[in-house]
Amino acid sequence: MPDVTDASPPLSAAAPAGLTLAATPIGAARDVTLRALDLLRAADIVAAEDTRSARRLMEIHGVPLSGRRLVACHDHSGEGVVAGLVEAMAGGASVVYVSEAGTPVLSDPGFALARAAIARGLPVTAAPGASALLAALAVSGLPADRFLFAGFLPSGQAARRAAIQELAAVPATLVLYESPKRTAALLADLAALLGDRPAALCRELTKRFEEVVRLPLPALSAAVTGELRGEVVVVVGRGEAPRAPEEEVRDRLREALRTMRVKDAATAVAGALGLPRAEVYRLALGLEDG
Repeated sequence: MPDVTDASPPLSAAAPAGLTLAATPIGAARDVTLRALDLLRAADIVAAEDTRSARRLMEIHGVPLSGRRLVACHDHSGEGVVAGLVEAMAGGASVVYVSEAGTPVLSDPGFALARAAIARGLPVTAAPGASALLAALAVSGLPADRFLFAGFLPSGQAARRAAIQELAAVPATLVLYESPKRTAALLADLAALLGDRPAALCRELTKRFEEVVRLPLPALSAAVTGELRGEVVVVVGRGEAPRAPEEEVRDRLREALRTMRVKDAATAVAGALGLPRAEVYRLALGLEDG
């Protein structure tokens, strides 16, 4: 359970020196956290993927800049911007970084700045909050106990199909981001390569025209034939990893039985190969009897 006794600092508290990666709303402005507002209010420098979006968010929630620096920092900013922010942090400044929407680093800028701060030995913390990844996973109706976030796949069809083939055997729910212009092409390739898996198309999450369509991949692909509007997340049901040949299981068991008891060896091998423990235990007993 979360530690509810550790209250957030008051609004007047100073932001910690170093870098804080703060999540911002993916749609509804009220999804911003109180902590993120505290940090934006107290930071020495606010760095942002899009300064207009950051300024607008702060205006909505009554957070003044009050003469503080608002620095554009994105994938095309150049090394000088990152170096300047790191130097400011090294001098004791608190820098809060926000992407245009959602959590920095998750298919959004912020990675280069975080890496540079870590390399310099500076504190890097996160103020968690809104994330299209987690929102889509929550509403998809697909298993969330194990998932793989694959971000944006390549835009070219050959490279995209190669990436999908690599993901085909992953025994987990897949979460993909995609441009609304390429969603139809992505769904067509997913249906062709992954077959009749269950899927969900999540569009404009938390916004006025939020839409979640839950269908098997072929039906979902057939339903989306043109260009969409808004932010898109595609969630695909899990596949199955290739089953290990029985002789490989026996070889693994023979090796494990040299140093382990039968039950422990069966547990270890079953976990490593993703097989039912009872099945592997029966094979281990057969090896012991033989």
